[in-house]
Amino acid sequence: MFFHTLSNINQVRAQKQTVGQVIRIAGLLLGFTIFGTVGIRLIEGSSWLNSLYMIVITATTVGYEDPVTLSDNGKIFIIFYLMFGLGIFTYSVSQLGQWIVRQQMSSMLEQRRMQKSIANLRGHYIVCGIGRMGETISEYLHERGKPFVVIDSNEERLQAVCQPRGWFYVFGDATDDFILKSAGIDYAKALASALPGDADNVYVVLTARMLNPDFQIIARASDDKASEKIKHAGATRVVSPFRSGAVKIARFMIHPAVEDFVEVASKHVGGFQVADLQISESSPYCGKKLSETDFSDKGIMIIGICRLDQEPEMPPPSTTILNAGDSIFALGSSTAVNQLIEEFNEPDVFTETEDSKA
Repeated sequence: MFFHTLSNINQVRAQKQTVGQVIRIAGLLLGFTIFGTVGIRLIEGSSWLNSLYMIVITATTVGYEDPVTLSDNGKIFIIFYLMFGLGIFTYSVSQLGQWIVRQQMSSMLEQRRMQKSIANLRGHYIVCGIGRMGETISEYLHERGKPFVVIDSNEERLQAVCQPRGWFYVFGDATDDFILKSAGIDYAKALASALPGDADNVYVVLTARMLNPDFQIIARASDDKASEKIKHAGATRVVSPFRSGAVKIARFMIHPAVEDFVEVASKHVGGFQVADLQISESSPYCGKKLSETDFSDKGIMIIGICRLDQEPEMPPPSTTILNAGDSIFALGSSTAVNQLIEEFNEPDVFTETEDSKA
């Protein structure tokens, strides 16, 4: 991601330099045309339109007809004008042509570099759709330093949203096997399908599940009926923006103080997060009671423990012993949770609580 950001900075600098060059060439051509038009106007006394027309057909070597009958002084002016001006005109046109070719080549090279970077990603996330919901998901991942790839069929939207921020993206239909493989679905950790249409999300989920049976798929649905279909297609979880938004409004109505606290804490602490972490045999926490661990010293609260073939303990008592294979649900600030995730090395998917960005 750092490489892509650095490449994006260099691309912006190159674009600024190119724009400056184009402006200079355009100014040179404009000045060249104005100079010739004014010269013919002053020498021959012709109208502005005829003078401009005379200069344009002269500079472009078209020579269709002479709208102005030239005197000897006019002919001398045209001779010197062509001697110096034709070179300027030819140079300007060639520079513009080179600029167009460079832009196309630069775009192709940038796409190849990005494709190579995407091919090297492991454990990343895929976001299908860069609408309002997809952009919010991408911003969330970006703020937390998570590698991800955006897929969308609107190339202009991708370039407008992803390029300035240095986000990886793939242009194409997210229901296409080739496009999903180009985004690295074989090595992805999770996929979010945030397309506006329920039918599109069903196809994306179905295709993604066929290509990668083991990873998580979170999809958007507009209603309960669509939610059931998307689940049957293979989605791990289905989220309804309308339902999530309605639930949050209801929470504000019933518990305004609690919701205000969550909002303030999310802004000043970096956001509450929950991590699902698995205790391994080599873990320093294996065989210890919760009261003997240093989770509280790290700003982490264990809100639940899930054991194999048992009901989750929520909240677990302090005398609970952590065994290998147990999954613990750790609640804390973004910084504290990310540090704990790094300590565990291979965390599971974590999400923000309280639907604070629903």
